[in-house]
Amino acid sequence: MGKMIDFNCTYDNAVGINKEVTEKTGLKFPEAYKNGESMVLLAKELKKYDDRNFCELPFCHTVEGEAMGGSINFGDENIGPRAKDYICTNAEEVLNLPQIDYSKGRIAEVLKACKCLREEGENVVLYISGPFTIMNVLMDSRYVFKIFRKNPAVMKEIFDKLQDEIVRFTEEAQKVGVNMISYADSSGGLNILGPKFSEQVVEMFTYPLLKRIEAMISNETILLLCPKTTFALLGTDKAVWKDIDLGETIKYSEACIKVIGKAKFVGQMCVKNKAFELKDGIIKTINLL
Repeated sequence: MGKMIDFNCTYDNAVGINKEVTEKTGLKFPEAYKNGESMVLLAKELKKYDDRNFCELPFCHTVEGEAMGGSINFGDENIGPRAKDYICTNAEEVLNLPQIDYSKGRIAEVLKACKCLREEGENVVLYISGPFTIMNVLMDSRYVFKIFRKNPAVMKEIFDKLQDEIVRFTEEAQKVGVNMISYADSSGGLNILGPKFSEQVVEMFTYPLLKRIEAMISNETILLLCPKTTFALLGTDKAVWKDIDLGETIKYSEACIKVIGKAKFVGQMCVKNKAFELKDGIIKTINLL
């Protein structure tokens, strides 16, 4: 077993809307967060403002939780959507939540916006959340960790339910042509869970999830792992680095696009770090074992 190490991330909550951008669009909030056409406009403006080579959706980490019945405060032009009131207090309530209907609600509008942007030739990064981030919308974290400590078998049932939803979300993203999927679970990082529970999460959830996704995504899609997830996989001997030499100094975000078709996973840096350059032209991709 390798050593579990953490990644000091300053981008955990970086998905959001800049006030300068919202004022420029003239859109009304919070309605704009719920409409696919508005999302397209916002994503394009954010791309220009941040000087990126891709558009990003959604603008928060609450979409999956809301689609499972979670209560959301949609915010305004200054603060994006966030969790409002918890709807679950025990494992049974979480397990009884309905499957996500990807044909309605805000999650459907996100997919519609992704499709529109891809048809216009944009690279689209779809942010998909991990289990602890999703549960943060549904249940107080104190109850989540209590279940994990006292009844890991029931926690596995919850993990399986959420894993199925993440796979289905990925399938829907494939249908609309999304070519870059970002997976992160900052609420379940090593700094929060500790080494023992982090190893269990990799075994029970992360590794089997990514193996399923690896088998289903097309060669025109790449999965961008949060470095916290990458290091957890490496530290539990579930993955290894594989270097690809691009032959030039290149920004990390640009390198991620260049290796689409050559790798399924990258994750040495957060894709939101637009200043990070690969000085030697070598990007570290990830091979699952």
